[in-house]
Amino acid sequence: MHKMFKQFGQLTLHSANKLPTTATTTLLATCKILSPVTAPLLSNGKDLHTAASAGGTGALCSKWNKHNHGPRKWLENNKTVHPPQEVDEEPRKAYVCHMRTNIKYSPDKMWYIAAFVRGMSVDEALKQLNFVLKKGATDVKETILEAQEMAVQRHNVEYKSNLWIAESFVGKGRVFKGIRRHGRGRFGRVEYKHCHYFVRLEEGEPPEHYYLPEQQTPQQQYDHWQEQMRSRKIINSL
Repeated sequence: MHKMFKQFGQLTLHSANKLPTTATTTLLATCKILSPVTAPLLSNGKDLHTAASAGGTGALCSKWNKHNHGPRKWLENNKTVHPPQEVDEEPRKAYVCHMRTNIKYSPDKMWYIAAFVRGMSVDEALKQLNFVLKKGATDVKETILEAQEMAVQRHNVEYKSNLWIAESFVGKGRVFKGIRRHGRGRFGRVEYKHCHYFVRLEEGEPPEHYYLPEQQTPQQQYDHWQEQMRSRKIINSL
């Protein structure tokens, strides 16, 4: 069976243009019956990479993305209408939500970049991302720049530098499954993963400690431990 798959692949990849129409149709029909995975790979005739036809950064081919529109709820936060504030209330900080969907990058790898810039100011995050030697850093940087431009043009933010990254996280996108040929007629399964990146910029200065509770100094940790030890109660004592 594996020899038959190998012969079909060689015939289609090297002489697909030379075969008559009837022979090509019969070949594809036979592959479809024998293996549902091999048929779409051979019908292309150019590349075994199922996601190779994706055009542009973060965009999937319409052939594969026809019925999947990706996440939509995140951008609905920009349409929220807040009630008027009282005179003595603290002014509400402006914010903007933005995202980039179907990035050709693993969500597990993108998580490290998203967590890295979380809690930074926009200028500091862009500066740090210039030195991150990862493929996903480019998409994160471009998404932050787009969100910064949206905040100034659409959300009445006066200074574009007066923004910080309040939220930055990743979601799982489309996963295409394919095969990779091994020796002796065997094959392995390969997954081509995509991810979604979400970011929310907020007006103002970033907090000193983004992750609560605040990190304690060694002396504070010792004082806390000493207080716990002294507050212990011995059972059946006076």
